[in-house]
Amino acid sequence: MRQARNCWPVLVRKAQDAVNEAQTDIAKALARVDQLEASHARLCSLYDEYRLQENQNTAPIMGMQASMNHRQFMAQLLTLQQRVVLDLSKARATLAQMRKKRVLAEVELHKMESLAEQDAKAVARDVMRDEQRQMDELGVRKFNLSPQI
Repeated sequence: MRQARNCWPVLVRKAQDAVNEAQTDIAKALARVDQLEASHARLCSLYDEYRLQENQNTAPIMGMQASMNHRQFMAQLLTLQQRVVLDLSKARATLAQMRKKRVLAEVELHKMESLAEQDAKAVARDVMRDEQRQMDELGVRKFNLSPQI
């Protein structure tokens, strides 16, 4: 009599581990995207604050060196903003890639579960066929051994 293969549960577990790993990677990527968005928002607000400070008429007149330092700091903030935007786009691309990886892992998991189920059904059919054959043999023997009228 045929038994279910031992490989299917192992393959299902391995596929499930791949799905779990992909889900963890997605969570990390989402955290990174959130962190970069928060950094971008902070830099934007800081830049706006310094720009307003520069444009206010009530601000005391700064010296030449202070004015240059102020403008240089604003330029550095803009550079940081651009860098964060670039990092953010890379993080979003990575997140999209991780989501595709998770989808592929889920497809693989469903495939392995389906194959395990098919194997179990095939084993059950074989068991039923063997039992039916044994019942038929017993019936034929009983018929052959019974006294004929």
